[in-house]
Amino acid sequence: MVNVSFPDGAVREYPRGTTGTTIVNSISKSLAKKTVAMRVDGEIVDLAQAFEQDGAIEFVLRDDDDALELIRHDCAHVLAEAVQELWPDTQVTIGPSIENGFYYDFARDQHFTEQDFVAIEKKMAEIIARGAEFTREVWDREEAKRVFKAKGEEYKVELIDAIAADEDVKIYKQGQWMDVCRGPHMRTTKDIGTAFKLTKVAGAYWRGDSNNKMLSRIYGTAWANQKQLDAYLHMIEEAEKRDHRKLGKELDLFHLQEEAQGSVFWHPKGYTIYNQMEQYIRRKVNNAGYGEVKTPQLMDSKLWEQSGHWSKFREDMFVVPDIEFSSDSEHLEIEQDAKLLALKPMNCPAHIQIFNQGIKSYRDLPLRLAEFGCCHRNEAHGALHGLMRVRQMTQDDGHIFCREDQVTSETEAFCALLDSVYEDMGFTEVKILLATRPEMRAGSDEVWDQAEKGLGDALRATGRDFEIAEGDGAFYGPKLEFHLKDAIGRSWQCGTLQLDFVLPERLGASYIAEDSSRQIPVMLHRAVLGTLERFIGILIENHAGRMPVWLAPTQAVVATIVSSVDPAALAVVEKLKAAGIRVETDFRNEKINYKVREHSTNKVPAILVLGEREANEGTVSVRRLGEQGQKVMPVEDAIAMLVAEGTPPDLR
Repeated sequence: MVNVSFPDGAVREYPRGTTGTTIVNSISKSLAKKTVAMRVDGEIVDLAQAFEQDGAIEFVLRDDDDALELIRHDCAHVLAEAVQELWPDTQVTIGPSIENGFYYDFARDQHFTEQDFVAIEKKMAEIIARGAEFTREVWDREEAKRVFKAKGEEYKVELIDAIAADEDVKIYKQGQWMDVCRGPHMRTTKDIGTAFKLTKVAGAYWRGDSNNKMLSRIYGTAWANQKQLDAYLHMIEEAEKRDHRKLGKELDLFHLQEEAQGSVFWHPKGYTIYNQMEQYIRRKVNNAGYGEVKTPQLMDSKLWEQSGHWSKFREDMFVVPDIEFSSDSEHLEIEQDAKLLALKPMNCPAHIQIFNQGIKSYRDLPLRLAEFGCCHRNEAHGALHGLMRVRQMTQDDGHIFCREDQVTSETEAFCALLDSVYEDMGFTEVKILLATRPEMRAGSDEVWDQAEKGLGDALRATGRDFEIAEGDGAFYGPKLEFHLKDAIGRSWQCGTLQLDFVLPERLGASYIAEDSSRQIPVMLHRAVLGTLERFIGILIENHAGRMPVWLAPTQAVVATIVSSVDPAALAVVEKLKAAGIRVETDFRNEKINYKVREHSTNKVPAILVLGEREANEGTVSVRRLGEQGQKVMPVEDAIAMLVAEGTPPDLR
């Protein structure tokens, strides 16, 4: 017999070998209908798995959040079966669940296209309706290889070879179709439901190696019900409309090109947004007691070796040999023992160098340094994505040097700063994760215990809710991640606060304590926006290009109906400029509706129209972006309105 513990604390005895299916059926038939898997001692497993020893059970219902990954994983298997039913010559490779969906990679002489989706989705619906059971078997390794080789599944044979010798080779079947898979799965294909859709097809190299064959990767999404699927598809449609790369081109904000991979060419309008954001966050940081600094772009590799970045991030750094060119040489020659410099990928080692100048006392702490530092990271070409993932970036970076007893108050102050900035930007929903020690890290376990406890206690003292992200910390310390939610429900990780006992010691930072002893300061790495490039990209998408008046490159356009009022319109323009409004003119010989339509397309917040009547009365007809109709008001009132809306939120 085995003892099975339930979430309510009850313990029941069952014969050894009893399955989760038998247990749930013995409790409630209605519960059994809703249950698709179970969690045994915290791990999700098949409901058909047998209890061979004592354990704690918790049932996973189909409508639970935990079931979504199962739905998507099962849907990937159904996709693979559907493809092989339609095109039997296709080899299947791997098909995991991913965020919001799943994919499967296929090897086929002719690559798939989105035109194939209708037939595939129809076949998937048929397979789901059959309701075939997912059954798990453990096979002999050589027998599994023989079976899949006979079927022409060379990729599956390679996957079986890659399974560790001490691991079982697990085969999951759904009807006659089978796959090598760790599991778990739900009871039957019918548990998947009909709320799925194939979304796109892309090329993918086998095992991510460009030397291998290119496969066809079909992506899909799956949800618990049609309402969730419709909401997700609507979000994707909105995201495509809001794509900052598309809007950046349409609104003449920036561009990127091959000759400067991952670096942004800011156009005047885009750079206006950039400057407004930088000035805003500079004021916020200065008011929070930071001293702004500027540190070198190039620094000797010895400093990066000492800090530990060279061994951890060498492949992500741009390295430059420190050489002198000879005017009489036609070729660039680099000596093997040439000193190496690196473009900084982050600012922290340089900030420690500033801290190290002169003797610091405990009375000098906390010392807060801020830098809008331009950093470079050698991101892979394929990972670059508009403003969201670049090689050259400007961080709203900062480092706080403090005593250990000041960590809590500094964490509270930073969280308050971050809250005020995100509120000003219109983001009110923020999720906090506490990321703990990664597998590859610097510092002893004792130091990490101390750091994780210190940061966790400090966060708890702020009264904020948070979740644990196991293993996602920085290599030198745990960190807080601040994830904000945008207008269409997407989550973005921007702000961070990292507690570091390691780098200050490595780079020789110290202060004189109250008892005259020499102590190592705690270093808090922090950023609110993250990088200006990425945050601006998020803002463009959040507002669908319709930036708030204070951020809009052009805040108003003065347009005329007839040329006779041009002098009066120019007088209005001068008043707007004098009030600090970014204004443009449109005195072209075009119909006013054409002008209004064009400037609305360009997302100009306000169009001030003058005809003869307005010129004579000292008024303007104001048309606001996104609003129907117009409002006639005195010029001074229109200016006051734009000044109020055009003032950055921290100055209001």
